[in-house]
Amino acid sequence: MKTIGLIGGMSWESTVTYYQIINETVKKELGGLHSSRCILYSVDFDEIEKCQSCGDWDKSGDILGQAARSLEKAGADFIVICTNTMHKVAPRIQSYISIPLLHIADVTTECLKDRGIKTVALLGTRYTMEQDFYKERLVQSGLQVLIPEEPQREMINRVIFDELCLGTISPESRAGFLAIIRGLGQKGAEGVILGCTEIGLLIRQEDTDIPLFDTTVIHARKAAMASISGHVTE
Repeated sequence: MKTIGLIGGMSWESTVTYYQIINETVKKELGGLHSSRCILYSVDFDEIEKCQSCGDWDKSGDILGQAARSLEKAGADFIVICTNTMHKVAPRIQSYISIPLLHIADVTTECLKDRGIKTVALLGTRYTMEQDFYKERLVQSGLQVLIPEEPQREMINRVIFDELCLGTISPESRAGFLAIIRGLGQKGAEGVILGCTEIGLLIRQEDTDIPLFDTTVIHARKAAMASISGHVTE
């Protein structure tokens, strides 16, 4: 079994979900008392968020790159960044290490294609929804990507940072997210990417008829399976 290097803490609430799903998957696949071989480097999210807010992506990339290097030195065989937004600096992080980085957008794309999805809506932080670092990987794979209107993007971003990252689950926010999802479905979305690792704390598949693709679940399961198989695709 390969050792997974987890860069977490962005936020720690969703990092808990990563650890749980990875270990549940390993136990299901291998049985008995098996659990995951993994190493966690949990960063201070306040430091990362301040870099995001002021647009200092290079600094945040260096912080996470140094975390990845520490994980490699500690024995990790590949890296998993436990957040969507910070994949913006995935190339910079990769430059710090010689081991593979399992990209969240790539494993999500693979899942979408397996389900025959061609048009997908993307929810996430404003960085993920508005910038190209994430959407472009989806588009290059042949997917059509829809994003909410600007006021809706602002609401989603606010809920992520002011509520979900602080562990607050609001019924009003859930209703707002579901209304946005319904609207995107009416515009042709065949599925919705929960492109922030906290959104799955708020929205569940049973809340809507539109297929949801929770990137936290997809990424964590793929990491576990890569650990078991020993094969990691960058």
